[in-house]
Amino acid sequence: MKKSYTVRVGKRSLKKAPFPKMKPGADSRLKKIFATIGVPEKRPFIPDHYQLKAVSAIERGDCLVTAPTGAGKTWIAEQTIRKVFEKGGRAWYASPLKALSNSKYEEFSQIFGLENLGILTGDRKENPEAPIIVGTTEILRNQLYDAMHRGEVLSADFVVLDEAHFLGDEDRGVVWEEIMIYLPARIPILMLSATIGNARQIANWLSSIRGRKCIVIEEKKRPVPLFPLFIHPSGTLFPLLSQQPGNRKKALSKKVAGYAYNKRPQLLAPPNKLPPFGKILNVLKKYRLLPAIFFLKSRADCDNAIEFCQDHIILNGNRKELLRNRIEELSENSPHILGHRQFADLENLAIGAHHSGQLPNWKLLIETLMTEGLLDAVFATSTVAAGVNFPARTVVFLNSDRFNGREFLPLNSTEFHQMTGRAGRRGKDHIGFLLAVPGKFMDIPLVGELINSEPSPIFSQIKTTFSMVLNLLLSNSPEQIEDLLEKSFASYLILKEKKKKASKRLYGQDKSFLRQTFRDHLNFLMETGYVHQDGRLTEDGRWASQLRIDQPLLIAEGFKLGLFPENNPAELAAMITLFVNEREADDRFKKGDLPSEFTADFFRVKTGLMPFAKLMYERGFPVRPLFMRPSLTIFEWASGKTWEQVLRISELAEGDLAMLILRTADNLRHIRSLRDVFPKAAENAGKAMELILREPVVAYYGTDLE
Repeated sequence: MKKSYTVRVGKRSLKKAPFPKMKPGADSRLKKIFATIGVPEKRPFIPDHYQLKAVSAIERGDCLVTAPTGAGKTWIAEQTIRKVFEKGGRAWYASPLKALSNSKYEEFSQIFGLENLGILTGDRKENPEAPIIVGTTEILRNQLYDAMHRGEVLSADFVVLDEAHFLGDEDRGVVWEEIMIYLPARIPILMLSATIGNARQIANWLSSIRGRKCIVIEEKKRPVPLFPLFIHPSGTLFPLLSQQPGNRKKALSKKVAGYAYNKRPQLLAPPNKLPPFGKILNVLKKYRLLPAIFFLKSRADCDNAIEFCQDHIILNGNRKELLRNRIEELSENSPHILGHRQFADLENLAIGAHHSGQLPNWKLLIETLMTEGLLDAVFATSTVAAGVNFPARTVVFLNSDRFNGREFLPLNSTEFHQMTGRAGRRGKDHIGFLLAVPGKFMDIPLVGELINSEPSPIFSQIKTTFSMVLNLLLSNSPEQIEDLLEKSFASYLILKEKKKKASKRLYGQDKSFLRQTFRDHLNFLMETGYVHQDGRLTEDGRWASQLRIDQPLLIAEGFKLGLFPENNPAELAAMITLFVNEREADDRFKKGDLPSEFTADFFRVKTGLMPFAKLMYERGFPVRPLFMRPSLTIFEWASGKTWEQVLRISELAEGDLAMLILRTADNLRHIRSLRDVFPKAAENAGKAMELILREPVVAYYGTDLE
């Protein structure tokens, strides 16, 4: 007997909506499509036309390449770097993620040799004088600050900015924009991106500020064609879109539209419950649609999905043995992986979960196994689509919205194309698939529209920070800094696109907002003794400029006032964590839970900085509250408590705690650079890093402590 439930979808009540037992099936129209599934024959590599055009273009100017994920953009960078290297030049390859930088470093080491390669990510510093450097964009930006300060040019003859669409990232886009503004025009830039809707606009801006042509190379054809599918709750697969000749809009196929607009559709699962993933996997397995990436709404959904897959087992004994041996090999230096609660599922079911709440080592293990084709499925949040090489034959959508850190919003075309870019592995698949799964948060017509939509445009995210102002004042007058801000993408958009609603909404009617926010920061730095009235940095301003972190002024003020402990590395790490944590925390503790020395340090720092924080707030600058629990967590971790003990104290997910520790270490790394001004603090910062950067926080790659 079929069960039924009463649910609400939007304003409609779906009374007695039944959900049947799933039985694998496929619409007859899919027979020809499924017949194309298979592994392509190995052929000698022949560059695509767009790749050759890009390599040629970079010899004549800057170049912005937009092409689908997996289309071979990295090959363009490799060839151009090789040309520079063979001429005795130096190249910088910058990416947004440490994990991606690590991956490129491993890849490039096979091509150029370890002796010619260096890596700089903050966590890693290896062979920094090498002719080819791989690193994060923040490190490249910081090197540009240093070069300007010393009156030198960056030691590079060519720069690659990978994932260039990060220019439009709300939090980190300013770093990309700063690099593009500060980089000397003599150094050509190659920008690589899968998803930029206004590439020519960005190129025109770059040409205007760098005085050299920026050539756009666009490739819209996917290397592996994408075919969209829909799975009915009965288990039957249908084409998502109509395949009728002349159907330019690619409307939903008749049966899918009938389901999407049905007031009483059958359901896959009861309300607010996850669907039967094991049964969905069985359908995909029958039609050779594995491996698959399931994009889910939350970390909890990713973890809970594993429980719904217990009937999905590996029948091939050789494959199971191969998987087990590889897991053993990869986890040899990370005992925490062996104790992971999903370890048995990974080994026995060939499935895993991947999200930011997990330890770096676990995520790296999942990524490696998936890339090597040893897993059938991964349940992931949409963040896995941004920059990690994580391909599959099929990507599965259960939601048509995405959490942006504050709220759930419908997927835009850029986000959608990033996610579908993981479907179809070049050299391993003739065809890739998108599978739409019906549910409460799935807008099927929206997915149909997004499939053929153009990528969204990206806009400037330029913003003034105290760290930016301090570093620019090392080598520029206030007037020169205002001239630099005039070169921003935001200024260009306002000047060139005055009639466009988007630029008005984002930046206002004119570009005076940039000058005003800079002046506000400058005046506050003058008021608090970091900048002279003539715009030159004071001695305090000069050393504070080396704190290239989120809250440089509060930490600088803490040192000026002598608030931070000098002789205890664990206590120093704990106090620095106060300025790293961005989450609200429950600071209620039982009597006796707080070490007296820690409590004394905490209240000394909090009370001592209160007047300065109040002044910042009165002048209109955001000030985050200082929570005790994250700070206590780092104190106990640095004092030798076990991972399990500090997890309980922190009340955080493992990945969040690891990120808190890594960010604290990054702040300590900057404090370590203040050897000439605060030698004791710098020494203790180095010792604190050694205390907190240990298993299971550090990844396989290790961590530089020099």
